[in-house]
Amino acid sequence: MGKKSLSAALLTTTAMLAAAGCGGGGTPGGDETAAAPLNPKSASGTIKVLTNRTDLVQDGTLKRYAAEFNKTYPKVKVEFEGITDYEGEVKIRMNTDKYGDVLLIPGAVAKGDYPKFFAPLGDTGSMKDEYRFTDKTDVGGRTYGIATFGTADGVVYNKALWKKAGITKWPTSPQEFLTDLKAVGDRTGATPYYTNFKDGWPLSSPWTNSIGSVSCDSKASDALADTDAPWGQGTDLHVIDTLLYDVVHDGLSEKDPTTTNWESSKTLLAKGKISSMLLGSWAITQMRDAAKKAGSNPDDIGFMPFPVQKDGKFCATLASDYQQAVNIHSGHKQAARAWIDWFTQKSGYSATEGAVSALRAAPMPATLKEFTDNDVIFVERSEANTAEVNAIDNAAEIGLYKPDYRQKLVDIARGAQKGSLKDYFADLDKRWAEAKRTAGS
Repeated sequence: MGKKSLSAALLTTTAMLAAAGCGGGGTPGGDETAAAPLNPKSASGTIKVLTNRTDLVQDGTLKRYAAEFNKTYPKVKVEFEGITDYEGEVKIRMNTDKYGDVLLIPGAVAKGDYPKFFAPLGDTGSMKDEYRFTDKTDVGGRTYGIATFGTADGVVYNKALWKKAGITKWPTSPQEFLTDLKAVGDRTGATPYYTNFKDGWPLSSPWTNSIGSVSCDSKASDALADTDAPWGQGTDLHVIDTLLYDVVHDGLSEKDPTTTNWESSKTLLAKGKISSMLLGSWAITQMRDAAKKAGSNPDDIGFMPFPVQKDGKFCATLASDYQQAVNIHSGHKQAARAWIDWFTQKSGYSATEGAVSALRAAPMPATLKEFTDNDVIFVERSEANTAEVNAIDNAAEIGLYKPDYRQKLVDIARGAQKGSLKDYFADLDKRWAEAKRTAGS
């Protein structure tokens, strides 16, 4: 079972949760801090860890991690609960105080409400020097979650297929990317690009996470809170969504996007039936595993930056995946914090997943060797204005991290809906500007 990156799963607010009395009790700071244990023997008790990785629960991987953890923390018993509909199920549980001791922060919880539900892990000012992505869960100068890992954005592709088409260098512009895709289709017969339209999520997070890669600007996402025209000429979103439109409009994607299948797409890429997909770097290991199972060469799976250069250099946005947090109602906060620290610092989980560690001192994973060898600039995405951007996005009913608006973009590009790209961008900008005013930004 392969789990997609869910760095921006649901962007709804917590009004429904607050109205139901969620998180009753628990105040920011004070005695609710999930302080790190003074020594291994001081942490004890049974803790429940909620996870979306049902596959790692079922195959015993997490149980093996717990066994290693117990070598350092023998008095802590770790129990895991894998939840298939993680967002939906945990949101419901948060109407009570029974939502595990350690959990992945659901996207349905507004950032400003973190102190109601989670125990602070420390002062952001000191934690940011050790951990990446701390500003994603920073509220009032305190950090409420530590990332399980980070992911770089880019294009997963079949290197052997591209080489067969005579392409040996990464495209440096959207137009060059389109030219290369056409060459792949003409010379190999493979589908040049696969949208995964039907599953939806591959049209949301991976494309939106490319904001910052185009401009090589860590604050590009934050800037959305201050603009009336996110799709204006030359903006990151204009470049990103124009490329998607052109890929589909030029007939370089699958013939019938309504019949795509995510799980099947991994095997199709591995076998060279399709050539490329825009995804996070987390997908590399899944594609290589699919290649092994299909009897193909896993080394044929490559990863290239988004096809734009800034001052002659490629950039790749680093975005956080789910953040681990401690339930503010947990009776074993010290044990819960011990698990988060150990899992982040000692388990090797991020390296195994081929992902970017939350620890700044950790090296980039082997999956990104081509990026490091070719001096791709990693741009850690700022999350300082996430709450404001999400509020505008929700009010505009666009859904930067939902598939609907890009599915409409694809439908316009393939002629399934009337309209033009220019008019669609104008409509999106109008809705954003109006929402920005009503959202109070």
